[in-house]
Amino acid sequence: MAIPRQLPNAITIVRILCAPVFLWMLLADGGADGALRWWAAALFIVAIATDGIDGYLARKHHIVTDLGKLLDPIADKVLTGFAFIGLSILSELPWWVTIVVLIREVGITVYRLIVVSDHVLAAAWMGKLKTLAQGIALSLALLPLWTLVGDGIFWVNSVLMTIAVILTILSGVDYVVTEMRGARAKRKDA
Repeated sequence: MAIPRQLPNAITIVRILCAPVFLWMLLADGGADGALRWWAAALFIVAIATDGIDGYLARKHHIVTDLGKLLDPIADKVLTGFAFIGLSILSELPWWVTIVVLIREVGITVYRLIVVSDHVLAAAWMGKLKTLAQGIALSLALLPLWTLVGDGIFWVNSVLMTIAVILTILSGVDYVVTEMRGARAKRKDA
C-alpha cells in the first residue's frame, strides 16, 4: 500500500508544532503533579515516538528526502530542547545540563544549515542513540511518577539523565570528528 510522499515530512512538522503546546502544558500550572503535567508528559512521549515512525515510513516506502533528513533532527532538537528548558524552569533539572545540551544541539543544527548547500548532514547512529536516550530520560523526568512509586524514581531519573547528557556530548564530538575527516578527504581528492 502506497502512502503519500509527504506523510513522513508532515509527521515531522507536526512534531515541531507539538513542542510549544507541550511546553505550555508543562508550565501552565507551575509543573504541578496534576492532570496537566500528565498530559504534557503524554504529549511529549507521543511526539518523540513519532521520530521512529516518520523515519521508518520514509525508508520503507523509499521516500527519504533531503528536506526530511534536515527537518527530522531539527524536530527532535526543538522538542527535547523545550523539555530540557521546561524542566530547568521548574527547577527539576540544573540549568547547566540544559545549557550543555542546547549548546551541542544548536551548534550541530547551525552547522547543518551552513553545509546544506554542499551536503546534507543526516543523523548518525550515535546521534540517534543520543535522541533515544534523551527521549527516555526526559519522558521519565516529565512523568510525575514520584506520586505513584515514591522518591526512589529521582535516582533512576538522575542515572538516565546522566547517560543522556554523556551521549549528547559524545555524539557532538562524533559529528565534529566525522565532518573533519570528510573535509580532509575532500581536500585530498581535490
